[in-house]
Amino acid sequence: MATINHKRTLHHGRVFEFTVENVHLDNDVTIDLEIIRHPGASAVVPITEEGAVILIKQYRHAVANYIWEIPAGTFDGKEDPLACARRELIEETGFAARRWQRLGAVTPVPGYSDERIHLFMARDLTPAKQRLDHDEILQVHTIAFDQVMEMIFDGQIEDAKTIAGILLAMKRRDS
Repeated sequence: MATINHKRTLHHGRVFEFTVENVHLDNDVTIDLEIIRHPGASAVVPITEEGAVILIKQYRHAVANYIWEIPAGTFDGKEDPLACARRELIEETGFAARRWQRLGAVTPVPGYSDERIHLFMARDLTPAKQRLDHDEILQVHTIAFDQVMEMIFDGQIEDAKTIAGILLAMKRRDS
C-alpha cells in the first residue's frame, strides 16, 4: 500500500476536489500524483416490461458530442447508492421503478480518480415526472436489448459505465 507524504488541494469545485499527492509507492519510488476526488455515483439499467433498455443520448461537453448512456448521477451529499439511482432514473428518464437489483460497481478511471459508480438494474417501470437539471441536454430512447448489445459491439456506445452496466444486466435480466 502506498503512503501519502503530503497532499495539496489545487481546487475544490462544486462536485470534485483536485489534488496533488506526494506518494511513496511500494516499489520505493516517490511520485507526485494528480488525483480527482469524487463523491461517488450511481447508474441504472432500466428494463421495460418487454425487455428493452431505456437509454439516454446526452450532450457531454468534455467529448464535444452526444453520447449514449444509461441514466446516472453523482451522490447528493450523504445519499446512499440506491437512493441516488432512484433519483437519477426519475430525473433523467421520467420513470420510477418498483424492483431494483444491485449489479455491482465500477471504478472507471482509477489511474487518476477515486470515482466509484454503483450499478443497478431497474424493472417494473412506471411513468413519473422527468426533472432534468438546468444543464442537462438529453433525449430518452427505448431500445431492444439485442440492439443495445449491437450498439456496444459496433462502437456506437463508448461510455464505460454504460457498457459495464449493460453487460452485467445481460447476465441477470432473466432472474
